[in-house]
Amino acid sequence: MYHYEHLYIDGQWLAPVRQGCFNSFDPCDESLLAKVAAASAEDVELAVAAARRAFDQGDWPRLSGHERASVLRRIAEGIRARQDELAILEVRDNGKPLAEAQGDIADAAGCFDYYAGLAEAADAAPRQSLEVPDPRFSCWVEREPVGVVGAIIPWNFPLLMAAWKVAPALAAGCTLVLKPSELTPLSALELARIAHQAGLPAGVLNVLSGLGSEAGAALAEHSGIDKLAFTGSVPTGRRIMQAASREIKNFSLELGGKSPLIVFADSDLDAAVEWIMFGIFWNQGQVCSATSRVLVERALYPALLERLVEQTRKIRIGQGLEEGVQLGPLVSRGQLDKVLTAIASGQQEGARLLHGGQRPAHLEQGHYLTPAIFADVPVASALWREEIFGPVVCLRAFDREEEALRLANDSVYGLAAAVMSQDLTRAERVARGLRAGIVWINCSQPTFNEAPWGGYKQSGIGRELGQWGFDSYREVKQITRYDSAKPWGWYQQ
Repeated sequence: MYHYEHLYIDGQWLAPVRQGCFNSFDPCDESLLAKVAAASAEDVELAVAAARRAFDQGDWPRLSGHERASVLRRIAEGIRARQDELAILEVRDNGKPLAEAQGDIADAAGCFDYYAGLAEAADAAPRQSLEVPDPRFSCWVEREPVGVVGAIIPWNFPLLMAAWKVAPALAAGCTLVLKPSELTPLSALELARIAHQAGLPAGVLNVLSGLGSEAGAALAEHSGIDKLAFTGSVPTGRRIMQAASREIKNFSLELGGKSPLIVFADSDLDAAVEWIMFGIFWNQGQVCSATSRVLVERALYPALLERLVEQTRKIRIGQGLEEGVQLGPLVSRGQLDKVLTAIASGQQEGARLLHGGQRPAHLEQGHYLTPAIFADVPVASALWREEIFGPVVCLRAFDREEEALRLANDSVYGLAAAVMSQDLTRAERVARGLRAGIVWINCSQPTFNEAPWGGYKQSGIGRELGQWGFDSYREVKQITRYDSAKPWGWYQQ
């Protein structure tokens, strides 16, 4: 059993003010995994005060981009030096297969390297000159860190989601209070240890494990926070938005999705099935961008359903550390129950269950579920319209391109979408017609640090990753200077 009974505040490991802990369980066998410190509102107060001092009085916001970049690169090196250990920790904390966890850890390290490069690039262009019509004036734009950031992250990609927020915020010169999910807090606490060893100054990064209802709420509502950055569910995102609105506070939200994948009849059958499976079964379907609604042109529909079921039967389900496992348990009993309820509801609403949706017979413990494939799913059903966040894919046939686009866009979400066709002109036309912030052509789910991540509609506000993610942690300041030697002369004629 692991022991994480301290919080990382102001460069120190401190016991919670109320001396409280909560239990963290291994989703593979439901055994006790760790005792974890439970931050209270009092601990949030200490952490925000530390971050505030570090921003208002400390060196970090005033360092050059090159100086900040050197620390970020040491954090990346620290992650890589412990990659195997951290990947195993993610498997035990989250349940995902080891190969997926190893990829996540490598991507987290790469994220710190990427933003180190952007911090250095910002040094080369500290101001943007503007042409104004009056020659008596010079005008330019500078960017500066937004301030103290309250970052709240989900449980599906624990260390990677931390990196997506911590790396650009640090690169921009911000200070942070990071609150990981209570379901998967362990790697974020290890990130604090790595950052400390990398020489990050005290107070610049503070990490608080704890319950969302207490620590998360206190952080979201704290007046000392300049920006709230949240990834998670739509209901919690609404509460974050409401908290930010009370003080007209800067915020960014990356929320849910019910992403469509359109498969045209000219698609390669095996490739289409491969990407459908990767788009919904990767990470047990616990992915905000999962392409969980699949629209297949009618001529290909019967053959695709048959091949999809055939290939899905081959997926090995089990403990993430076992060799060859491709699907681990869901993260918690609560999440498993939610997915099972959605499956039962889908059957009652008339969807045809072709495969899965039950506990695997050989796994008596843990939060396991065989991947579920539904065909002919009614478009008005909750199964088709609501995010399930599990290995459940819904399929329907379509006859015309216009019909496929209409069905794909008929959603309150707009995070991601995908289209498959060997006709690239058509694929790009459909991609432009899809109302989503991320669109994949002939693939599903690849993500790059260089490209913006975020959605339309109820899928969120703002963008992470790329230059867009960096700029979301920087304020834009206009500076205008009067250069003429002649008096302004407005009042003195």
